[in-house]
Amino acid sequence: MRKGFTLIELLIVLAVIAALMAVVTPIALNAVAQAKATQVASNFRNIKSAIESYVNVERGLPSDLNALVTSGYLSSAPSDFSVSFGTFDTSGVATATITYSGTVDTGKLENVYSEVDTTSSSPKLDITLRKWW
Repeated sequence: MRKGFTLIELLIVLAVIAALMAVVTPIALNAVAQAKATQVASNFRNIKSAIESYVNVERGLPSDLNALVTSGYLSSAPSDFSVSFGTFDTSGVATATITYSGTVDTGKLENVYSEVDTTSSSPKLDITLRKWW
């Protein structure tokens, strides 16, 4: 008698492996998309916190993300993020807009950080800054 696997046994093993891959692949891809959304939300929070700290300590607005890095409020500027600033009005209020231009699942991003506006093509976060001095 010959030892080895029959063709039927090999086909059954391949069918089981294919079924497992069909179940596992979407779960893995969903986990990657969720992790990306969480990372982007974390970057939004960190930039927002850095801007607020800069305004309160330096008593002015930073020029861009690199100014936050140079001043030590951020360890590095996250890629695909940009910041635009308004000027302080007569009541001491200014706005800043943080924009992410990379790719992210906006639905997952909104679930992680609901303050982010995901209605435009690039998710953004508007911040109101107030002079206290």
